Amino acid sequence: MKGITNVKLKARFFDFFLFFSSLFIAIYSAPLTVPVSSYLIALLMFWLFSTVYYRFKIITRSGTTAIEYGISYTWSFGVFTGPLGVFIFEFLYALTIYLYKKRTKKADPHEGLDMLYNIGSYALNGSICYFLFHWLYPFLEPYAFGYWLLMPLLTVLATLLANINLIITFSLSGEEDMIRNAKNMLKYGNLLDIGKVAITNTMLLFCLMERQWGMLLSLFLLNYVVSLSFYSKSQSIQDKHERDKFEQMAYRDFLTGAYNRAFMDQKMDELDRSDEIIGLVVMDIDNFKKINDSYNHTVGDGIIRHFANTLFSRLGPQDFLFRSGGEEFTVILRNRTYGQCMDWAEITLGSLENTLVDVEYGDRSIRVGYTASAGLYYFPVGKPDLMEKGYVQADHLLLKSKRLGRNRVSSQNAFIEEPS
Repeated sequence: MKGITNVKLKARFFDFFLFFSSLFIAIYSAPLTVPVSSYLIALLMFWLFSTVYYRFKIITRSGTTAIEYGISYTWSFGVFTGPLGVFIFEFLYALTIYLYKKRTKKADPHEGLDMLYNIGSYALNGSICYFLFHWLYPFLEPYAFGYWLLMPLLTVLATLLANINLIITFSLSGEEDMIRNAKNMLKYGNLLDIGKVAITNTMLLFCLMERQWGMLLSLFLLNYVVSLSFYSKSQSIQDKHERDKFEQMAYRDFLTGAYNRAFMDQKMDELDRSDEIIGLVVMDIDNFKKINDSYNHTVGDGIIRHFANTLFSRLGPQDFLFRSGGEEFTVILRNRTYGQCMDWAEITLGSLENTLVDVEYGDRSIRVGYTASAGLYYFPVGKPDLMEKGYVQADHLLLKSKRLGRNRVSSQNAFIEEPS
């Protein structure tokens, strides 16, 4: 516990370092670089729209820690107002978000201390952008588009510094998952996101310098409407993804990834309304109880997974695999002749004969061999057999394979080809 406390203290020390460094620069560098009236108008607009835009942030969590990703208006505001101005803005914005989270009970346990990191990191980066802009702009001003080249460069630099700060603070706190997230952002930073931030801040700074408050308001509104549109679409996509994931969980067997019995019944009902000719194969592992009794259920689960993976590897794009019982699987083969279905079943079983499966048994790895048996019923759906009857027939054929000595396919072709 002492080690953990020391690690957390190091991270907090870095947070305080960022905060007080930005505060020191804000106080001792220079007063506001613009008239107070212009500053107050800009502050009000930037604070308002930054607060409104907060709803579009993406939050990644690990334990009690969260990283928030979203567009930042800091760089343009910092270049316009200087270190003191940007520190006041970041303090006001961070305080507003903190009070909002406390009111809505969304605040993390250490939200107040995390606020110091957010203020310090962004205000410090905004101050760096201010100094670099006023140092480099005289060199680029004579060139066409010099201003439009400088701001994107500053955005890339500020984004880089923000990610480096994240890596440092999470390294000090020992948050491995968050370190990976921050490094991935640093390594695979989305150029479109950086471009969006760069263009937005470049246009905002232009409006600020020209005191075009109406145009500034229009840019904020446009940015908000576009972000709202993308946010709504992303929410719809996320909702669909979660529904699909839920359906997959409801219809998939957890151990093997094959469809479960509930989905098998649903799919059979659908196929009952078709005129397809189906090869329905019921298969199971031979002497499976003996495997469980000789070893344990962990070994048995490993054998079942291997069996399912073998079946998966031989499925066609329109075929279906279901786990219809403990060690029993049902396969629906489509668009095949009877001979092709027989070949499929025999080759699949034959591939298991000389295969040894690596499984964990206690504290060591062992190799276990097994075989399987199958029953194949080939029939036209609904003429006169429905899928459920086809399944019963295939199951009877499986039992026949067991009686005949296992490790074989018993089959029946119920399709009588009509004369042309």
